[in-house]
Amino acid sequence: MTGGLLVTGTTSDAGKSILTAGICRWLHREGVRVAPFKAQNMSNNSVVVVGPDGRGGEIGRAQAMQAQACGLPPDLRFNPVLLKPGSDRSSQVVLLGEAVDTVTAGNYRQLRPKLAQVAWDTLADLRGDYDAVICEGAGSPAEINLRDGDFVNMGLARRFGLPSIVVGDIDRGGVFAAFFGTLALLSAEDQALVAGFVTNKFRGDLGILRPGNDMITALTGRPVLGVLPFHPDVWLDAEDSLAYGTTLGRPGPPRGREWLRVAVIRLPRISNATDAEALAAEPGVRVHLTVEPGDVADADLVMLPGSKATVSDLDWLRRTGLADAVLAHAAAGKPLVGVCGGFQMLAGTIDDEVESGHGVVPGLGLLPVGVTFAARKTLAHSAGTALGASVHGYEIHHGYVSTGTPEPFLHYAGGQPEGAVAGNVYGTHWHGAFESDEFRRRFLTVAAAQAGRHGFTVAPDTRYATIRERALDVLGDLVAEHLDTAALRRLVEKGPPPGLPFVPPGAP
Repeated sequence: MTGGLLVTGTTSDAGKSILTAGICRWLHREGVRVAPFKAQNMSNNSVVVVGPDGRGGEIGRAQAMQAQACGLPPDLRFNPVLLKPGSDRSSQVVLLGEAVDTVTAGNYRQLRPKLAQVAWDTLADLRGDYDAVICEGAGSPAEINLRDGDFVNMGLARRFGLPSIVVGDIDRGGVFAAFFGTLALLSAEDQALVAGFVTNKFRGDLGILRPGNDMITALTGRPVLGVLPFHPDVWLDAEDSLAYGTTLGRPGPPRGREWLRVAVIRLPRISNATDAEALAAEPGVRVHLTVEPGDVADADLVMLPGSKATVSDLDWLRRTGLADAVLAHAAAGKPLVGVCGGFQMLAGTIDDEVESGHGVVPGLGLLPVGVTFAARKTLAHSAGTALGASVHGYEIHHGYVSTGTPEPFLHYAGGQPEGAVAGNVYGTHWHGAFESDEFRRRFLTVAAAQAGRHGFTVAPDTRYATIRERALDVLGDLVAEHLDTAALRRLVEKGPPPGLPFVPPGAP
């Protein structure tokens, strides 16, 4: 097999990332040398990739997950352009792993040709190294206000002659209108590359849906290539924290007499919310994402996750009453953990001339440290120990501990201290630390005792890496069982079928 495919969607969060991962997993199990690609991602969920030169860089976490589906380590080429929103009007630009600029909607247009060329060159390079490259679009290809200069959706497909399939989330309702409208808003040249539709998250009797599938095929001249059922095990590595809903995962029953209730504060610029996923994989641990002070008051353990806008999100905490709820939770002796930006919020002071430009501002004062922001971002894989267990993680942060000598939460492999502990309050810059099974178990045991949940018993056999692999296998199984894989193979190998009909009105 040689070729490629572009997976687009009727909306954001329609299922592009998981469908791309599922197709990658299916092809990988078929023996195809396959790789993922997303020309431009807008997400604050990222991972660190260490290149051959030892330099660390960032790509979207979804592309790292898709790489794992392909049996590959993450590669900076899988996501050459990453936009990390720091506000409603600006984003940090990460190009081939390195932060190079901050853009607004106004000056993005001037930068876009350069980003497009890098993305095109990168995809051409990947196509030379792999049998097939499965590309993921962004948002919707029918965002006609953004079509001029697009290099992520149909602009990419046109450049490389890629066939495209459109996935729609039937759980939202209106999926057939979304399919038809998406196609009908594209130009004739773009429509010629759209080869079919996939329905996602269907619940119920497929026979009820079949007449609609037949009608959309008759109206557009394009088949519905399959209907993916809703599956409760597909929840890891969400592209956006809003995709989680409120309760994260599907918590299994407790091994002991009591549940442990975890509240994760959904910050406006939350980054790497995936840090809470490993906690949610534990039986008897209910992880709830919230913006309500009352949920913090009811929780046993509270997590302040990462943030792309630490000072701004800290101000939001104070304005919403969540800061008072966090302070009351800590004062009650119950455990509180901050990760990266959340750790920085727990400091006595934050000196930020880099991200926000606000200079010195007071933190929550729960950890005896001061934090200063450096112009150069720390990007690294990290390993060490904590609570007597080995820990692995990764670091993506401008802020560093500049004052204070606190009791460390973790230690690097060389023995250097990291993070801070003050009684029941914990902080670390390491993302992914809770994916280390023994450390996670020991931390939850300590947290449960501090919360007074003496009837909580941690499961001794949860393996987070195994759970992630199983989830990827589920995606591969869903593609193999519910999609027309023969038609997918033809698209990847032969490109879009000739003579696909035009659906008016089309874009000019």
